Amino acid sequence: MSDTFSKAEQEVVYRVIRARRDIRHFSGQSVPEDALIRILEAAHHAPSVGFMQPWNFIMVSSREIRQKIKDSFEEMNADQLRKLSKDERKELYSRLKLEGIMEAPVNMAVTCDRNRDAPFVLGRGPMPETDLFSTCLAIQNMWLAARAEGIGIGWVSILNRSRVEEILGLPSGVRLVAYLCIGYPVEFRKKPMLEELGWKSREQLKSLVFENQWGQELTSVKLE
Repeated sequence: MSDTFSKAEQEVVYRVIRARRDIRHFSGQSVPEDALIRILEAAHHAPSVGFMQPWNFIMVSSREIRQKIKDSFEEMNADQLRKLSKDERKELYSRLKLEGIMEAPVNMAVTCDRNRDAPFVLGRGPMPETDLFSTCLAIQNMWLAARAEGIGIGWVSILNRSRVEEILGLPSGVRLVAYLCIGYPVEFRKKPMLEELGWKSREQLKSLVFENQWGQELTSVKLE
């Protein structure tokens, strides 16, 4: 394995990062098994605190279970809509498609086993949440690998987590981190959907980077 990458290879990595999207509309085309395996292998090569590898992946092929997950989404989505106070925000929110549970050819739950390698995980003691952070890194690897394959992923976060954990039969100490819809998209938007539809604009990077202490202006690096 080479320890250096050409400029062309570097640009591919950055291009995939910039082109990643949260997908809600799926074409219905099935995902090839070999591509799905590569995506899972990419996830499994994520870094993890103490090499804990706390993740598991549950393929949800049952239409009955998917419908139960969808019902949880519908319930929580209605609750979120009620919390919006401005009429124009409510109108926009009600038009957003925020999941593809029944349409996506692949549904996958990603979990974190918080007891793995217990009682001692190197490096985790002072920051016990790093097992959850590690699982999120695996999800990001999945997302980027999928995008490189021309496959889209949508993260469904509007769920009753404890209810979904019950539906999936998760044991004590295993937490649901993400419920993902995976498949070929109708399109990869040029910009994230929420940015295109005016929900929110991307923040300027220079407003998010400080130096030495919170809120202190960065002067050692010039950001555009």
